[in-house]
Amino acid sequence: MTEEAARTTDEAAAGDDTLLGGARALLEDGQTLLAAEIEFQKARAGFVLGRAKGILALAALALALLFFALMALVVGLLLALAPLLGPWGALAVVVLGLLALTGLSVLGVVRGVGSIARALKGKDGPA
Repeated sequence: MTEEAARTTDEAAAGDDTLLGGARALLEDGQTLLAAEIEFQKARAGFVLGRAKGILALAALALALLFFALMALVVGLLLALAPLLGPWGALAVVVLGLLALTGLSVLGVVRGVGSIARALKGKDGPA
Protein backbone atom coordinates (compact mmCIF):
# COMPACT_ATOMS: atom_id res chain seq x y z
CA MET A 1 0.00 0.00 0.00
CA THR A 2 2.83 2.32 0.62
CA GLU A 3 4.05 1.70 -2.89
CA GLU A 4 0.64 2.64 -4.24
CA ALA A 5 0.51 5.82 -2.15
CA ALA A 6 4.02 6.74 -3.24
CA ARG A 7 3.11 6.11 -6.88
CA THR A 8 -0.05 8.23 -6.55
CA THR A 9 1.85 11.13 -4.96
CA ASP A 10 4.55 10.86 -7.68
CA GLU A 11 1.87 10.96 -10.40
CA ALA A 12 0.20 13.94 -8.71
CA ALA A 13 3.55 15.74 -8.46
CA ALA A 14 4.28 14.99 -12.13
CA GLY A 15 0.85 16.35 -13.05
CA ASP A 16 1.49 19.47 -11.00
CA ASP A 17 4.89 19.93 -12.66
CA THR A 18 3.30 19.63 -16.07
CA LEU A 19 0.56 22.06 -15.12
CA LEU A 20 3.05 24.42 -13.50
CA GLY A 21 5.36 24.14 -16.52
CA GLY A 22 2.46 24.91 -18.84
CA ALA A 23 1.48 27.90 -16.74
CA ARG A 24 5.07 29.17 -16.74
CA ALA A 25 5.33 28.73 -20.51
CA LEU A 26 2.03 30.53 -20.96
CA LEU A 27 3.22 33.39 -18.74
CA GLU A 28 6.50 33.67 -20.66
CA ASP A 29 4.62 33.65 -23.98
CA GLY A 30 2.32 36.36 -22.67
CA GLN A 31 5.27 38.49 -21.60
CA THR A 32 6.95 38.00 -24.97
CA LEU A 33 3.74 38.91 -26.76
CA LEU A 34 3.29 42.01 -24.61
CA ALA A 35 6.87 43.16 -25.27
CA ALA A 36 6.43 42.58 -29.02
CA GLU A 37 3.15 44.49 -29.02
CA ILE A 38 4.71 47.43 -27.18
CA GLU A 39 7.59 47.54 -29.69
CA PHE A 40 5.13 47.34 -32.58
CA GLN A 41 3.07 50.22 -31.22
CA LYS A 42 6.24 52.30 -30.68
CA ALA A 43 7.28 51.70 -34.28
CA ARG A 44 3.79 52.53 -35.47
CA ALA A 45 3.71 55.78 -33.49
CA GLY A 46 7.12 56.74 -34.86
CA PHE A 47 5.91 56.14 -38.41
CA VAL A 48 2.78 58.22 -37.84
CA LEU A 49 4.73 61.10 -36.27
CA GLY A 50 7.22 61.05 -39.12
CA ARG A 51 4.45 61.25 -41.67
CA ALA A 52 2.49 63.83 -39.64
CA LYS A 53 5.37 66.32 -39.85
CA GLY A 54 5.28 66.22 -43.64
CA ILE A 55 1.51 66.40 -43.73
CA LEU A 56 1.46 69.42 -41.40
CA ALA A 57 4.09 71.18 -43.52
CA LEU A 58 2.00 70.62 -46.65
CA ALA A 59 -1.15 71.79 -44.85
CA ALA A 60 0.62 74.98 -43.73
CA LEU A 61 1.80 75.60 -47.29
CA ALA A 62 -1.73 75.02 -48.61
CA LEU A 63 -3.19 77.49 -46.10
CA ALA A 64 -0.56 80.10 -46.96
CA LEU A 65 -1.25 79.71 -50.68
CA LEU A 66 -5.00 79.93 -50.04
CA PHE A 67 -4.44 83.14 -48.09
CA PHE A 68 -2.44 84.65 -50.95
CA ALA A 69 -5.09 83.57 -53.46
CA LEU A 70 -7.79 85.27 -51.42
CA MET A 71 -5.68 88.43 -51.15
CA ALA A 72 -5.24 88.40 -54.94
CA LEU A 73 -9.01 88.06 -55.29
CA VAL A 74 -9.60 91.03 -52.99
CA VAL A 75 -7.07 93.20 -54.83
CA GLY A 76 -8.51 92.08 -58.17
CA LEU A 77 -12.01 93.01 -57.04
CA LEU A 78 -10.81 96.42 -55.90
CA LEU A 79 -9.07 97.04 -59.21
CA ALA A 80 -12.06 95.80 -61.24
CA LEU A 81 -14.65 97.79 -59.32
CA ALA A 82 -12.65 101.01 -59.01
CA PRO A 83 -13.47 102.27 -62.51
CA LEU A 84 -17.16 101.48 -62.03
CA LEU A 85 -17.69 102.75 -58.46
CA GLY A 86 -14.61 104.83 -57.76
CA PRO A 87 -11.89 103.77 -55.33
CA TRP A 88 -13.92 104.45 -52.19
CA GLY A 89 -17.03 102.75 -53.54
CA ALA A 90 -15.01 99.68 -54.59
CA LEU A 91 -13.40 99.59 -51.16
CA ALA A 92 -16.82 99.80 -49.47
CA VAL A 93 -18.33 97.04 -51.61
CA VAL A 94 -15.38 94.68 -51.06
CA VAL A 95 -15.24 95.34 -47.30
CA LEU A 96 -19.00 94.92 -46.89
CA GLY A 97 -18.89 91.68 -48.90
CA LEU A 98 -16.04 90.34 -46.75
CA LEU A 99 -17.89 91.34 -43.57
CA ALA A 100 -21.03 89.57 -44.80
CA LEU A 101 -19.05 86.38 -45.50
CA THR A 102 -17.40 86.70 -42.08
CA GLY A 103 -20.81 87.06 -40.41
CA LEU A 104 -22.13 83.96 -42.17
CA SER A 105 -19.04 82.02 -41.10
CA VAL A 106 -19.42 83.14 -37.47
CA LEU A 107 -23.11 82.22 -37.57
CA GLY A 108 -22.17 78.73 -38.80
CA VAL A 109 -19.62 78.38 -36.01
CA VAL A 110 -22.13 79.49 -33.36
CA ARG A 111 -24.72 77.02 -34.66
CA GLY A 112 -22.16 74.22 -34.72
CA VAL A 113 -21.02 74.92 -31.16
CA GLY A 114 -24.64 75.12 -30.01
CA SER A 115 -25.40 71.80 -31.66
CA ILE A 116 -22.42 70.18 -29.94
CA ALA A 117 -23.43 71.69 -26.59
CA ARG A 118 -26.99 70.38 -26.96
CA ALA A 119 -25.72 66.94 -27.90
CA LEU A 120 -23.38 66.82 -24.91
CA LYS A 121 -26.16 67.92 -22.56
CA GLY A 122 -28.45 65.27 -24.00
CA LYS A 123 -31.07 67.77 -25.16
CA ASP A 124 -30.82 66.76 -28.81
CA GLY A 125 -33.77 64.98 -30.32
CA PRO A 126 -33.60 61.34 -31.42
CA ALA A 127 -31.15 60.69 -34.24
